[in-house]
Amino acid sequence: MVWRDPDTLQFGIDPRRAVALRGMRGAEPLINLLDGSRDLGQVLAAAHAQGIGRLAAERVIGLLAAAGALQDFPAATWRALPDGPRDRLAGELATASLAHGYSDGGALVLARRQAASVRVHGTGPVAASLASLLAASGVGRVSCTGVTAPAPGGERSSAGPSAAGPSAAGPSAAGPSAGTPLLPWPPAGRVRLGPPDAGGSPRGQRNAAGGRRNAAAAQRLPHLAVLADGYPPELPGMLVAANVPHLTMAASEAIGMVGPLVVPGRTACLSCVNMARTDRDPAWPLILAQAYGRAPRPAACAAVLAAAVAAQATAQALVFLDRAAPAPAVINGTLELVLPDWQWRRHSWVPHPQCRCSSRSAS
Repeated sequence: MVWRDPDTLQFGIDPRRAVALRGMRGAEPLINLLDGSRDLGQVLAAAHAQGIGRLAAERVIGLLAAAGALQDFPAATWRALPDGPRDRLAGELATASLAHGYSDGGALVLARRQAASVRVHGTGPVAASLASLLAASGVGRVSCTGVTAPAPGGERSSAGPSAAGPSAAGPSAAGPSAGTPLLPWPPAGRVRLGPPDAGGSPRGQRNAAGGRRNAAAAQRLPHLAVLADGYPPELPGMLVAANVPHLTMAASEAIGMVGPLVVPGRTACLSCVNMARTDRDPAWPLILAQAYGRAPRPAACAAVLAAAVAAQATAQALVFLDRAAPAPAVINGTLELVLPDWQWRRHSWVPHPQCRCSSRSAS
């Protein structure tokens, strides 16, 4: 906060965010008490101890709240966070609160992120960077499959499905760590996501037991999957069948791409994109079939490009998780970064009329 004059206090510097309030002369001692460590009753008590009357304190607090300059984050929730995660997440929550216009100091965003699970499928530095950014942003459970980025010394470490969950100290800023897998991909055997069959016969009892196992497996499905370079070609269809939203990203040939975000039954899927490309280039299916499993070496993905794609994909994933709604920039579209101009541009896609997802959304 800064003073514009002895009577006017301004919160924020940039004109697009700043709020200026008149009549704040002498209010600085009270405002200094609003540091997130006290609830309203404690603030009023501390103000009274400093000789500030209750009516004056309530008036100032009311002005701050009416102007949107007061963030009402639950003090108990904030104190419950250990010092490390509290300090690290403070910037995340302040950013989310300002960006979305929330007046709770980011409490809702924190709750949504800590309750969320994201599974990253793919290989290479982009996938590894995205997983680390998601964990550092407070996402409660980040799991990875495939081969991680090169370790120091040039070695590559192969990691199976793993998960990072919030411990007493919260999510690790260093990225995901080994743990219990959310759900193996592809699933072993037949995974049935519907309700168990009823019946008193031994067959019905077996089906009921299988249904309970499948229901437990369904609960372990991630809230969002992210597909990076090197994911299995059958994976998108499996995610659609399991009704798991998924976001794609790629970085190669000096081009970065994020999207589309597929919400099964509601938006264009990856088959829609491939069908649209086939309409323009009949040889596309043949090219695609040969490209699977043949990653270029080197991949023409500079460190800055990998970081830019990972950051953009993380941003779109967080929009989805924070709002519990699709990110509009990558719904029925991709964000594409073509070097050397470093300008993100959007390419729109629509559900293809011949794709099965169109009939599924219409039913």
